[in-house]
Amino acid sequence: MADTATIEKVSIIVSKGSLEGIYPALIMANGARAEGIEADLFFTFFGLDAITKKRWEHIKLATVGNPGLHLPTLLGGFPGVPDLVTRYMERKMDRLDIPPIPEFIEMIADTGAGIYACKASVDLFELDKDDLVEQVQGIITVGEFYERAAAGQIIYT
Repeated sequence: MADTATIEKVSIIVSKGSLEGIYPALIMANGARAEGIEADLFFTFFGLDAITKKRWEHIKLATVGNPGLHLPTLLGGFPGVPDLVTRYMERKMDRLDIPPIPEFIEMIADTGAGIYACKASVDLFELDKDDLVEQVQGIITVGEFYERAAAGQIIYT
């Protein structure tokens, strides 16, 4: 007999502050909500850039040490290369109707997904609730994250 278990809840940890570190989490959360799966996003360390007012519109693609980019590390470090590669990727995503990060977070929050910031990271970077975008529902501890994640799947991007 086939296993008929389904995923009912996912909690996604976002710890990287680059384009390729943030988008997978947003795509997975959006997909979960589209399938009727409860979803929470927990932004920690540099992932906080995606929900910080001063940073969320300025996320770049990591061009140094990114093996998936197939760009020599030395070339990726030249001035202007991160901006050029980021604009190229953003144009490609736009053609596929993948929204920019601010719009994507707003869309996901509007579906009922939870958007949370890690208290330890917020404290580490000396941020507070006013520094974060309005979609953030709370600044929570790791323990509170685990409580919210109970009985679900945890995904780390």
